[in-house]
Amino acid sequence: MKDAVAVTLLTGFLGAGKTTLINHFLSHHADASVAILENEFGAVNIDGALLRGGDNVNVVELSNGCVCCSVRGEFTAALSELLAQRERGELTFDRLIVETTGLADPAPIIQTFFVEEALREALRLDAVITLADCHHISRQLDEHPVAASQLGFADRILLTKADTCDEQQHSEALARIHQINNKAEIYQIENGVCPADLWLDINAFALSDGNGLTQGFHAIRATDQPAPPRFTPFKEIKRSWNDAIQAHVFEAGWMDLHKAGAFMEQCVERYGNDMLRYKGVLAIAGNPQRLIVQGVHKVVGFDYGSAWSEAETPRSRLVIIGRYLPVEELRAAFAQAAA
Repeated sequence: MKDAVAVTLLTGFLGAGKTTLINHFLSHHADASVAILENEFGAVNIDGALLRGGDNVNVVELSNGCVCCSVRGEFTAALSELLAQRERGELTFDRLIVETTGLADPAPIIQTFFVEEALREALRLDAVITLADCHHISRQLDEHPVAASQLGFADRILLTKADTCDEQQHSEALARIHQINNKAEIYQIENGVCPADLWLDINAFALSDGNGLTQGFHAIRATDQPAPPRFTPFKEIKRSWNDAIQAHVFEAGWMDLHKAGAFMEQCVERYGNDMLRYKGVLAIAGNPQRLIVQGVHKVVGFDYGSAWSEAETPRSRLVIIGRYLPVEELRAAFAQAAA
């Protein structure tokens, strides 16, 4: 995995600004050695023609369908062919950006990088980046379930077109996004201007000690030299939305290793299909190290992280982004796993 190509999955509903973001990256990183896998729903790929890359940019276009519907077919074949051309020296790229159609559900795309053995060895999924159109996201969430899925899988969310919204629209969009996914950092950007290190090389799928919760969003100034991110806490909005996908936080103190393992096993077995993303940092009785858990649907990984310091009060925290989950039942079962 050390030499695996880092893959960024770029998703977001139609018109959110994915191609604009890529073009800004390409215009400011002319020497970038990158392959871009473009997908368009229809027989003609318009977005691919809009990309402005240099000699080191390789664009592969998938058209007449969306990659989420053809994971075992054209998408997997395109990835395999890219790797074969790289092996033969016909293509040179150090990273891969997959831009999905705005109608794609990220779930089967993400799973491809874990269940296909040949791809798993050669490609390393770095992060899922979701763009959200501030002006239209509420309507999109009301009318298109896939919009919520795109947000739910995100490791980082880029809020676009906020300059077309009034303060109330802006606050409600942020609150609703945060209700669906309180794990992802949210950065507000304009015209695709976003420092590359905010959406590339995030290493989001590595097992790490972070608790996985974000507390606010960051606004980026649209200039060639962006100012440092401006952090703003989320405003309380006295309104709830009935989005099927929501983020849930489970907390406890020290946990029994076997009980915690049984809890996770039952969750994945019974509800894995409805658990989009989940991550936990657990305090295990009798072990000084954090136990890290992270998963996508029924693909889950565990590892021990750093030790708790004497200044810390060890706490177990699990974040699950899912749909139609029996939250109170899961909350009680999580509590029963306490040591």
